[in-house]
Amino acid sequence: MSDDQSDSPFSDVPPADPAVSVRAEVQREYAAKLAAAELRTQAAKDGITLPDGFTDFLDSSKLLGEDGSPSVEAIGKALAPWAAPKEPEFAQLKGAGHYARQRGPALPTISLDVRNR
Repeated sequence: MSDDQSDSPFSDVPPADPAVSVRAEVQREYAAKLAAAELRTQAAKDGITLPDGFTDFLDSSKLLGEDGSPSVEAIGKALAPWAAPKEPEFAQLKGAGHYARQRGPALPTISLDVRNR
């Protein structure tokens, strides 16, 4: 009968650390809330005002990466419709083309009376 006890599938498996399973459960439970908080934080950094209740209707599980943590790319895609378009940066064109005279010492001008004489 002692041979029957050695055939038990649990006899060779060491007991699992309960803290690991509890930590994983807590992470799964709060991952969506953390993703929503990261979304609001990124929106505030970018100067975006989200509509009221936007995070309530958003599927927060879509903001998580494969490892279960908030994904920067997914949050960026969620905020893309509200992001202000960036102003194009133009090169300074000083010296290219014609510019009107600027204030400073006036150039000598010849009056029309003198020209017609």
